[in-house]
Amino acid sequence: MTGLQGMIQAGMANLCTINPSNPQARLLQKVMTCLQQGGLIVYPTDSCYAFGCSLGNKEAIERIVRIRSLPEDHHFTLVCRDLSDLATYAVVDNATYRFLRAHIPGPFTFLLPGTKEVPRRLLHPRRKGIGLRIPDHPIVQALLEQLGEPLLSSTVMLPGDQAPLPNAQDIQERIGKQVDLIIDGGPCGIEPTTVVELYGTPAIVRQGKGQLKGI
Repeated sequence: MTGLQGMIQAGMANLCTINPSNPQARLLQKVMTCLQQGGLIVYPTDSCYAFGCSLGNKEAIERIVRIRSLPEDHHFTLVCRDLSDLATYAVVDNATYRFLRAHIPGPFTFLLPGTKEVPRRLLHPRRKGIGLRIPDHPIVQALLEQLGEPLLSSTVMLPGDQAPLPNAQDIQERIGKQVDLIIDGGPCGIEPTTVVELYGTPAIVRQGKGQLKGI
């Protein structure tokens, strides 16, 4: 029996406490194993807690859609380690690249045209775009370093709630039976990212925690 299978049969997500300032390598390996085995995790970011799974994990993506009751035109987000990763999955010209460099890492989600590296089912059906994000959080950065690829991500905002769930204990109580592992990295905020559309001239779609420069 794999570790992931054991979690699922236990009926409740495994709560994994990780130091938010100095993430323990052995615990990050546990999270990475869960993701590689097809698991759906919840992890802390520099804005709020988020769902995460492997980019090609169709079943986990469908679970996020069900848990959040997402519409068909939802912009999914790829959480990347740095700008070199971001450029692999989005069409970025020189002006856009300079704009991004001025704002990352940080609590922003940028909506950009997707490249052929993004699975078609993840692209916005009309804009053919994807959300991209580079968080400023040690746990996320350390996990992405080990994974070597982005996380498919979505804020832990549940249907009917007015704000994201702020801590791992609340998340386990509400949806612990619907995910496989929850990283407890301490309390997160309840203010989501600022969403910026970059299909042309930069435009704020949603004002959140991040404060933009030059817009």
